[in-house]
Amino acid sequence: MHSFVRRFGLLGLAVAICLSFMGWVQPVSALDLSWQSSPSIVLAEAYRNPIDAKLETDFGQKIDVNNTNVLAFMKYKGLYPTVAGKVVQNAPYNSVEDVLQIDGLSDQQKRTLQDNLGNFTVSAPDPSLVGGQDRYNPGSYKPFR
Repeated sequence: MHSFVRRFGLLGLAVAICLSFMGWVQPVSALDLSWQSSPSIVLAEAYRNPIDAKLETDFGQKIDVNNTNVLAFMKYKGLYPTVAGKVVQNAPYNSVEDVLQIDGLSDQQKRTLQDNLGNFTVSAPDPSLVGGQDRYNPGSYKPFR
């Protein structure tokens, strides 16, 4: 029985190959999108991702202390990882200056924050940016040099 199944399978494969060489096999269309009308494309262009809109504000240029993860603080000397972790853990803030009121900051850490206040901005916490643990550990790692 086993040899019969094997022979029958080989015969079917041989017939399929012969038919394809003779042009009897019709081409396969993976996806026919001809039914779509142009209004769906217009709607797609009209939709604006709220995060993209936010990136055009100060959020895209500065560190938003209510929405940015700890890795954003790497740009500025002395903030990452200790001060950045404290800033992220104590959010949300009403103003940029509120970061100076974090409990447990040393005088040096307060001076470092004071020197960088111009690099910070504050906006309302956005659930798509602050959800989960991504603010503390976004999973992006740079190799050691």
